[in-house]
Amino acid sequence: MSDNNLSSVAINILSKTILAADESSGTIKKRFDSIGIESTPEKNREYRQLLFTSAGIEKYVSGVILYDETVYQKSDDNTPLPSLLANNNINPGIKVDRKTISIPGYGEDTFTQGLDDLGERLAEYLKNGCVFAKWRALYTISDESPSKLSINRNSQDLALYALICQSAGIVPIVEPEILMDGNHSLEKDKEITEKALAKVFEALIDHKVDIKSIILKPNMITSGSENKNQASIKQVAQETLDVLQKTVPAEVPGIAFLSGGQSPELATQHLNEINKIKNQNVDKYPWRLTASFGRALQGEAIEAWGGKKENTHKAQEVFIARAKKVYSASLGQL
Repeated sequence: MSDNNLSSVAINILSKTILAADESSGTIKKRFDSIGIESTPEKNREYRQLLFTSAGIEKYVSGVILYDETVYQKSDDNTPLPSLLANNNINPGIKVDRKTISIPGYGEDTFTQGLDDLGERLAEYLKNGCVFAKWRALYTISDESPSKLSINRNSQDLALYALICQSAGIVPIVEPEILMDGNHSLEKDKEITEKALAKVFEALIDHKVDIKSIILKPNMITSGSENKNQASIKQVAQETLDVLQKTVPAEVPGIAFLSGGQSPELATQHLNEINKIKNQNVDKYPWRLTASFGRALQGEAIEAWGGKKENTHKAQEVFIARAKKVYSASLGQL
């Protein structure tokens, strides 16, 4: 693939919303524990097939991030799940980051594993239909964290990952996530997010990554989840846009926000307000601003499903209702 092709793919992925269905084995176990069922490869397949075959999904979802297990699974009619999506004009993608490792002596700082064999894995995923990838770096706000070392290390890794992806003909989603956990203020979240994003783009440019062919997946600027003084929807939207304007080059085709533990409704309302402000000043905020939600797109559906096949249709209706809302929010039209 040429860079022009990658840029076109990135724009297509961003055209609607991106469903993050890339929960690791441990994370999907937690999700299933919450509804009282056991996570097995077959049960995981059944649930993800439920999402992917929901009637009308292609109207609201233009990309799906998969987990390694899912790439090699098939639907009930024996269609590989990536092909099932592609046949419905939805871009299949893949989570390629592995577990996070603590940095000794640096509080809660971590770095993400997965670079060593990334090129080989990407070649295999490409053969199986994946056209984009995702790598997540985590930053925790505390008295000691994130350190300059953590911000620098994760930025370098994100840039190298992006370069390897583009060399393999795959669009990289670059995900530096400042976690909501803690009682920090909106101002602190803004300060740390701005530092992290500025360093990420410095590293991307240093590595000669084609920033016209990436997707940024950042957190919104919010108060910490334990902070009693939660910012208003308008505050979150404006502060988020302010940080993006300071740190993200205009050449980046789009930004797909993570929900980061927000409720489905709050994440949707934040996205809608962000786009309402953007729509009033497109020159100032030139990117496509959409969502790459996991729990905020799936949470209500998984509860409606409850692990029971007889609830499949009901769960699909709930999922599509939320997907429609999130897509509308990505246009500022709620």
